[in-house]
Amino acid sequence: MASPYTPPVQLLIDELGRLPGIGPRSAQRLALHLIKGDVEDVTRLARALVDAKERVRFCGLCFNLADAELCNICGDTKRDSSIVCVVEDSRDVVAIERTGEFRGRYHVLLGLIDPLQGVSPEHLKVRELLTRIRPENIQEVVVCTSNNTEGDVTAMYLARLLNPLGINVTRLASGLPVGGDIEFADEVTLGRAFGNRQKLES
Repeated sequence: MASPYTPPVQLLIDELGRLPGIGPRSAQRLALHLIKGDVEDVTRLARALVDAKERVRFCGLCFNLADAELCNICGDTKRDSSIVCVVEDSRDVVAIERTGEFRGRYHVLLGLIDPLQGVSPEHLKVRELLTRIRPENIQEVVVCTSNNTEGDVTAMYLARLLNPLGINVTRLASGLPVGGDIEFADEVTLGRAFGNRQKLES
């Protein structure tokens, strides 16, 4: 069936629909909103998209999002470099920072081990984590992967690698629901989980 929209409108709807979490109806609403909006607003949005794509990269140390060689957290000399929180992606860094409970640094794996999807440890930033241990004198690694099968597998893999190195490997404790993602946990729940983290045995 032919689209009721002109080709430029349909193309915009199609492109918006490719974004994660945006279904056909949401894409349609967003497209029509943008078309009805002021040219200045749409231009500002387009510039922000292009600017972010051109300037944002991964931090050279922890792989969090950054617009310089180091992200704001790695560049903060007041942070405790002896404790590193390992997370799946940058959204988890934002969620944990909102709690105000953690003053160490981060390491972003850029994924979780998932054999069914063909994601092995070699696809993640695990080797880069290991290279940070001695130079930063890391004493504790807090594994903050989501409480699901992939998160558990990843946590156990990291524990097997790090425990023999004398690193205290801990994981968030009570408060996080089974199958829940870190990014969706509220600040109080996540803060309590940090306070009650437990040693992770390999």
